[in-house]
Amino acid sequence: MLRCGPCHGGAVSSKPPRRHPASPARSASQQPLTATASLRQLLDSLVREQRSNQELLVSLGFALRSFTNLNRFLELVPVVAARLVGVEGALLVPFQGDGRLWADQIQMLPGVRSASLLQTLSQHEPGRSAGFGSDDALVLALDRLVQGQLGSAGMFATSAVARGRQRGRLYVFEPKGSLVWSDVHRRQVQLVADLTGVAIENDQMLQEARRHERVDRQLSIGAEIQAQLLPDHCPVIEGVELAARCRPAFQVGGDYYDFIPTRPELIGRRRERGRWALVMGDVMGKGVPAGLLMTMLRGMLRAEVLSGLPPDRILHDLNQLALEDLSQSHRFVTLFYSDFDPRTRRLRFANAAHNPPLIWRAQQRTISRLDAPGLLIGLQPEADYGAGSVVLEPGDVLLYYTDGVTEAPGITGDRFDEARLIRSLESACRSGSGSQGILDQLFDRLDRFVGADRQLEDDASMVVLKVREEVMLPSVSRSPA
Repeated sequence: MLRCGPCHGGAVSSKPPRRHPASPARSASQQPLTATASLRQLLDSLVREQRSNQELLVSLGFALRSFTNLNRFLELVPVVAARLVGVEGALLVPFQGDGRLWADQIQMLPGVRSASLLQTLSQHEPGRSAGFGSDDALVLALDRLVQGQLGSAGMFATSAVARGRQRGRLYVFEPKGSLVWSDVHRRQVQLVADLTGVAIENDQMLQEARRHERVDRQLSIGAEIQAQLLPDHCPVIEGVELAARCRPAFQVGGDYYDFIPTRPELIGRRRERGRWALVMGDVMGKGVPAGLLMTMLRGMLRAEVLSGLPPDRILHDLNQLALEDLSQSHRFVTLFYSDFDPRTRRLRFANAAHNPPLIWRAQQRTISRLDAPGLLIGLQPEADYGAGSVVLEPGDVLLYYTDGVTEAPGITGDRFDEARLIRSLESACRSGSGSQGILDQLFDRLDRFVGADRQLEDDASMVVLKVREEVMLPSVSRSPA
C-alpha cells in the first residue's frame, strides 16, 4: 500500500485514512465553546462593573441622606465621579447661596496639578462676586480656566443644579489624554452632579432654618422683655378708668405706652391720688431695632419723669439725651407726653410730632384733638416743644393711639384713617361702655376693616382713659396750671 507523504502528490490510497484522535473534526466542535466562554466572561465583567457603579451611586445616596456635615459629602463627589467613568481626575467647584465661588469647599482628587489648580480657583477674582454662579459667561470662563490649568487633558464639565439654580460645576478629566466617553458616562456624571446640587441646596436650607431658629429665639426673648416693659395692667388712678393694648406687627415692635407715677414713693390711696404721666410713643421702624430703641427711650423717660418738670421741658430734655443714639441709628421717635392730676382732673401735655390723641366731650358729645407743636425726638438738638392743658369732665374719654391704627390697610386697599377712627370712637362712646369696652370695640372695628387672619403692616397701640361719670368734684379753675 502506498502512503501519501507531505511532499508527494498524485496517487492516493484507495482506503480512507485512519482519523487521529486529535482530528480536525473535534477541534471544530471546540470552537463554539471558546466563543461562548469569552462572551460569558464579557457579560460577567459588565455585570460586575454595573454592580460596582450601582454601589458607588448607592453609597453617594446614603451619604446624602446620612451626612450632616456637607464637607464630608462633597469630599466623596470627585472620588465617585472619577470611578464611575474610569478616569484619574475629578474636580468639584461649589457655589455659595449668593452665587459666589465657595473656595473653602472646592474638592479635587490629588494629582500633579491639583495644588496649583486649587490655588488658582481660590484666588479667582470674578468668583468673589455675588451672582457669579448664575452668570453663564462667567461660568464658561471658569471652564476655560480649569481646562487651561489641566493642559491637554481631556475634560467633561456639567452643572450641579437644584431648584433651577446652579449650585456648582463638576469636572471629570483624564490627565493622560483624551476621554473615552459615552452617553452612559455622561448620564452617570450628571446624576452625581444632581445629587451634589441637592446636597448643597439642603445644607443651605438647613443653615437658613437654623438662622431663623436663632432669630426666632432672639425675637421670643425680645418679645418677652418688651412684654415685661409694657405695663401688664393699667394702674388704679382715682376717678378714671384705663384700658390699653398693643398689637405688634412683628414679635417685637416699636410702639410704646406707659403709665408712670411722678412720685413713686407714694403707696396706697396717696399713690392713686398723685400725679401720673401718661405716655404714647412710636419708634420709626419695626422689629428688633425699633424694640431696642423703645427700651432705651423708656429708661430715659422714666428718669426724666422723676424730675417733676412740666411736659414741654421733659420732651426737651429727653430729646437732648436720646439725640446721639437715635442719630446713629438713623431713626426717630414720635411721642405724646401728658400728666394727669386726679385732684383737679387737669391734663397737661406736650407733643413730639405724634398722632394727637382724640378727646370725647360727654356733655357736648363731640370729638376733638389734643395737640401742641413739637419736632420728632432725635431730629435736631435744642428743639422746643409747646405745651397745653385741659380739664376733663365726668364721662369724657381720651384716646391715645399710634399711626399703626390709622395707617392699617383694609381689604380694598384703603387706610383705616383718622376719620374712620373718630366715627368708631364716637359710636363706642355713645354706647356708654367703660374704657375696656371702648377699647374692645375699637379693635374689633379695626379687625373687621383689615380682614380676618390678615397681619397688620405696623404696630397698632391704643390707650383709653375715661373719667368716671359718678365722680362729682367741686368746680375747678380752667386756667393753665
